[in-house]
Amino acid sequence: MKHHIVVLGAGYAGSYVAGTLARRLSRADTEITVVNAEPDFVQRLRLHQLAAGRQIEAPQLTDVFAGTGIRLRLARVTAVDPDRQVVAVADADGGGEIGYDTLLYALGSRVTTHGVPGVAEHAFDVAGRPSALRLRERLDSLSRRDGGGSVLVVGDGLTGIETATEIAESRPGLSVTLVTRGELGAQLSAGARSHLRHACDRLGIRVLEHTEAAAVEAARVRCADGTALASDATVWTAGFAAGPIAAAGGLEVTEHGRIVVDRTMRSVSHPNVYAAGDSAYAMGGNGRPLPMSCASAGYTGMQATAAIVGRLTGRKIANTKLEYLGNHISLGRRDGILQMVDGDGQAKPKYVGGRNAARIKAGILTMSLWASSHPTFGLPRRKHRLAAVPVPRNDGRVAA
Repeated sequence: MKHHIVVLGAGYAGSYVAGTLARRLSRADTEITVVNAEPDFVQRLRLHQLAAGRQIEAPQLTDVFAGTGIRLRLARVTAVDPDRQVVAVADADGGGEIGYDTLLYALGSRVTTHGVPGVAEHAFDVAGRPSALRLRERLDSLSRRDGGGSVLVVGDGLTGIETATEIAESRPGLSVTLVTRGELGAQLSAGARSHLRHACDRLGIRVLEHTEAAAVEAARVRCADGTALASDATVWTAGFAAGPIAAAGGLEVTEHGRIVVDRTMRSVSHPNVYAAGDSAYAMGGNGRPLPMSCASAGYTGMQATAAIVGRLTGRKIANTKLEYLGNHISLGRRDGILQMVDGDGQAKPKYVGGRNAARIKAGILTMSLWASSHPTFGLPRRKHRLAAVPVPRNDGRVAA
């Protein structure tokens, strides 16, 4: 029987791992199933642009995996049982279970409310395509209204900065406010922080620093100091966490739901499970956890692929670099910041800003889309046979 590899999620990490495994492993010995809730590839790096009104490409996953031998299952993952080695899914036909011999968990992350009341009921976010489109509809309605409306973006991480600047530039008739718990751009160098402030001033963004949101209501945000901020659309970008599925299945996870993995992206609690992307709690080469980012998805995806191929073929597992080099921040379409960091993850004094940084960020987005849309490219077509060593199996699996 073939060794069945199941990949959960077809984002930046999942699509890359699935395509590369299909390229490097023999179809006679392995079969690969990708489970994804949506029929197309979602450019999460550009969802703030989609929300602001721009059109972004969304390649169909059937086209992405055409000719690779990968089986695509359009379904929502509802549970993982690593002891039985099955995944429960729900789809238009009711769903069922999919058995696996090796599982790659790449379901990404979602917005976390940090326990703030009203976020789930009243706030918008750009963590997924449906939520980004929901925000877009709201912004459309505000833009059509006489006098526009007010948009409150809560959170000064990269997502909050990119969302606020994109909306301000694309929707000049709306009033945009960015609420931060600390100093704006605190993770940036002094020069980059100054550049960011000038960009906010240029775009007419009101910045409220050292302000903590205590509750989100339908038409306002109440702050910890007792003040209230009027808002026709509150966008919550104040943090991300993995979903509850891995923890509910008994996998060892962090407090934010990320799967704890070893140097090869293998779960420390269940050896037939690997994780990549935002789902993986992986230590970088500097001894610090890799942040949730597209770059981390690439590094962890490459390492997981090398580990799975190595263990199935009996070959030595190569260690790929696990680095955090810096941040690329878009400030609308024609401005940006490229901030490199040192070995401790601290911002270096020098940065690149303006149009050059915007061009670099645009190039990264284009490259990421191409790589995700062509997941089997970039490696020689080597078809390894499985090693003549015992390989864990799940003979009682249910066919996908």
